[in-house]
Amino acid sequence: MFGYQAGGPLAVVVRNDRVVGVVPDGELPAGPDGPELDAAGRAVVPGFVDAHTHLVFAGDRADEFAARLTPLSGQYETGGIWRTVEATRAAPFDELVEDTLGRARACLAGGTTTIEVKSGYGLETAHERRLLEVIAEVGTRTPAELVPTFLGAHLAPTPDYVDYVIEEMLPACAELAVSCDAFCDEGALTVEQAGRVLAAGRAHGLALRIHAEELAHTGGARLAAELRCQSADHLVHATEADADLLFTAGVVAVLLPATSFSLRSAYAPARMLADAGVTLALATDCNPGTSYTTSMPFVIALACSQYGLTVDEAVRAATLGGARALGRDDIGHLWPGAAADLAVLDADHWVDLAYRPGMPIVSTVVKDGEVVVGR
Repeated sequence: MFGYQAGGPLAVVVRNDRVVGVVPDGELPAGPDGPELDAAGRAVVPGFVDAHTHLVFAGDRADEFAARLTPLSGQYETGGIWRTVEATRAAPFDELVEDTLGRARACLAGGTTTIEVKSGYGLETAHERRLLEVIAEVGTRTPAELVPTFLGAHLAPTPDYVDYVIEEMLPACAELAVSCDAFCDEGALTVEQAGRVLAAGRAHGLALRIHAEELAHTGGARLAAELRCQSADHLVHATEADADLLFTAGVVAVLLPATSFSLRSAYAPARMLADAGVTLALATDCNPGTSYTTSMPFVIALACSQYGLTVDEAVRAATLGGARALGRDDIGHLWPGAAADLAVLDADHWVDLAYRPGMPIVSTVVKDGEVVVGR
């Protein structure tokens, strides 16, 4: 049993790898059956759940970022993905494992205990399967939980590519994934193409998620509602009608403010979605082209400053919202029976997550009842 103080007078009681309850500090069960971690009155929050990342890649696109800072740079185009595909295909398996492991460790150091990780930089069957194998290998070497998603439909480079994904890629890759994603947007897949891929993914027993309405309004959010996807991600150009559809269908809106920050583009209408009753999640979208960050605290700060969310709303979206996006009820909260995944902040209150953006605010991380970062 572990006791974790939360906010001074309260303690989170953990037995084995599960939360037993939150009790007044003076009522911690006595006994020699486990140590106690004294948080010294600092804030304790559930481990962050990053529900959208592209953590497996090789190469660098810093020059793209620099070019977008020039006055005549124009809008981001999806073609840059091919640079990462080429670099990732060329990288040795062990190099991909080590690089991905480094990024997973950075996530964990920032308080993220569960990470959704997509393939998508292979775009050929053998390479997509290899990326999912990288995710599986990294998952054995980090305490963080990695949730693998198949994203062979990251682009549609040839007229018959969607057929290829459905007939060859998915049968070869589905056993290594728990979700199927499709990039439905201008310059990527059409609504019809994305729908076909996602229907095939469901036939393989995979949960569904979709990149939707990031670069333009193309109908991806409506498709997400029609298919009852677990999540619709980005949603920069979502409308009130989209919000109503997502709410009715129970689709979680995964919002990615660090991507808008990096692209210097519009931010998703988070307040409109929240007011329509849509469950919000926050995620980093960690990738080399449009959001090279692993920091959920930074994402929380952006959500408060740019979306207008309260700190409580943002923290909830970064924890329980992320869990909902992954279809999980055992993470993202500290109710009895939850996984004992915690982040201890170097602060008296979680408001400091937004108040101190960019500062190293997470001092200790607990995964499944074990201290994995800090003391």
